Amino acid sequence: MTDAVGSIDMPDAEDTSSDAKKKGRKGGKRGKKGPLGRLAVFYRQIVAELRKVVWPTRSQLTSYTTVVIIFVVVMIGLVTVIDFGFQEAVKYVFG
Repeated sequence: MTDAVGSIDMPDAEDTSSDAKKKGRKGGKRGKKGPLGRLAVFYRQIVAELRKVVWPTRSQLTSYTTVVIIFVVVMIGLVTVIDFGFQEAVKYVFG
């Protein structure tokens, strides 16, 4: 199945330049760099992605944290009650 720009199976245009065939390079620009160069690119990409993040305001962070803490306390209470119930049931059945 193809669309206006082609498909994965059949690309729009093939690279027929003689330079690409002669040199046999792999990876484009990344292929030229050593391990430290690739590591530097990786960290630059991390910083670029972190700049795109929409960080919550202090009030949003406070409200989100409060909701999470309340939810955890409620779940702890629920598990405690269920555990106590099972404990009493086992005591009743086995003695």
